[in-house]
Amino acid sequence: MDKLMNNHWFMKIFSLLLALMLYMSVNIEKETKSGSLTRNSVGTTSEETVTEVPVVVYYDKENLVVSGIPEFVNVTLEGPASILKPTKLQRDFEIYADLTDLGLGRHTIPLKYKNISDKLEVTITPAVVNVVIDEKVSKDFPVEVDFIHKNKIAEGYSVEQPIVKPNLVTVTGAKELVEKVVLVKARVNLEGAKETVEQASRVIVYDKDGKELDVKVDPSVVEVTVPVKRPSKSVPVKINQKGKLKEGLSLVKIEAVPNEVTIFGPKDKIEQIDFIDGITVNLDEITKDTTLEMKVPLPEGVKAIDPEKISIHIDVQEEQSQTFSQIPIEILGLGEQYSLQFLDPEDGKLDIVASGAPSILNNIKLADIDLYINVSELGVGEHELAVEVNGPQNITWDLSQNKVKVKITEKATE
Repeated sequence: MDKLMNNHWFMKIFSLLLALMLYMSVNIEKETKSGSLTRNSVGTTSEETVTEVPVVVYYDKENLVVSGIPEFVNVTLEGPASILKPTKLQRDFEIYADLTDLGLGRHTIPLKYKNISDKLEVTITPAVVNVVIDEKVSKDFPVEVDFIHKNKIAEGYSVEQPIVKPNLVTVTGAKELVEKVVLVKARVNLEGAKETVEQASRVIVYDKDGKELDVKVDPSVVEVTVPVKRPSKSVPVKINQKGKLKEGLSLVKIEAVPNEVTIFGPKDKIEQIDFIDGITVNLDEITKDTTLEMKVPLPEGVKAIDPEKISIHIDVQEEQSQTFSQIPIEILGLGEQYSLQFLDPEDGKLDIVASGAPSILNNIKLADIDLYINVSELGVGEHELAVEVNGPQNITWDLSQNKVKVKITEKATE
C-alpha cells in the first residue's frame, strides 16, 4: 500500500477519479432542486385584484330610492391560476346588493357575488356598506339662472332678463332630499359676452346651505337665452341758432321732437358725450311757424344713433312789449363783514321793458324776473357794475339803466 501511495501515477489517477465524483455529485444536486421547484410550482395558488367592478342593486326602483352603495368595488380573487386567469379576463361575474326584503331606513348589509367558481376565494372591498332606503317622490321647481363671470362681460354691455326653456323641471329623489331643495339653477358663463348668449346648461339642485343635492332632474339640461345689450346712452339734442328774425317777429320756442336720442358705441367714447351738437336753425329764413326735419350728426367714435332724424318745431309771433316797474336789484357775493349802499339808483330798483311773443309776455310775473349784480371780487369803495337779467327765454330786455353805482364799506366790529 505504501508503494502505491508513493507511485506518482497512482496518485494522478486517484485525483482524477475523485474530481469526477465531485463534479457528478454537484450536478445531480442541481437537477434535483430544479425538478423539485417545477413540481412545487404547479401546485401553488395565485392572487389577482379586479378593479372597478360595478355593483348591481336589487330593489323596487319604481317606488324607492337607495343611497350609500358604491358604484364600483374592487374584488380580490385567490386560487388556481387555471381558473383565476379566465375569471379575471372575462369579468362575467356579478357583485350585488339585495335589498328586496328590507324596509325604509338605514341598514348595514354585506355585498355578495355570483358566477365565481367555488375554488376561488373572493374578497370584496368594501365588503359591507351602509345603505339608506327612502320613499321616492317627485316635485316641480322653477329654474333660475346663475350668471358666471357677470362682472367680466364686455365693457359697457348689460344683461337683460334671461329666458329658460323649459322654465320648470321635475326633481325626483328621496323624500328627505327633495324636501331640502331650495334652489334649482342653470349656469351661464358671460365672460366676454358682446351679444345674446344662447346656451344649453345642466340643471343643478341646491339645499339652503348651497350644497348640491344628489337627485334626478328631468330634463337635466335646459336651453338658456340671455339678451346682452351693447353700450348705449340717452343724450339731449342741442339746437343752435344763427341769424335773426325779421323786425316785428318774436321767437316763442324752438323744440326738438324727440328732444333726446340714443347713441351706441364703445363705452369710453359715449361716456364723454353729454349732448348732440351740430344742428343749427337759421332764423333769417323763418317768417312763420315752421317744422324742419333734420339729420342728427353722428359724433366721433359713435357707431349708431337712434333716431337718425328729428323734427324741429319753430313757433313765432308778432312781437309786443310790456313794462315792469321798480324791480329790486339782488346782490350776489357780498361777504358777511361788508355792507353795500346803492348810490345810483339810490333805492336799488330799476324799470325793465320786456319784448317778445304775447303768449310769453302774458304769463310773465314780477317773480319771474331777477335783476342782480355780482360783487364777489370787489373790495371796500365805490364801484360801477353792469346789471344782469334773468327771466323767461326768447324775451329781450331793455333796462331803464344798464349800470348802477354802489358803495361797499366794512362793518364796524363790536
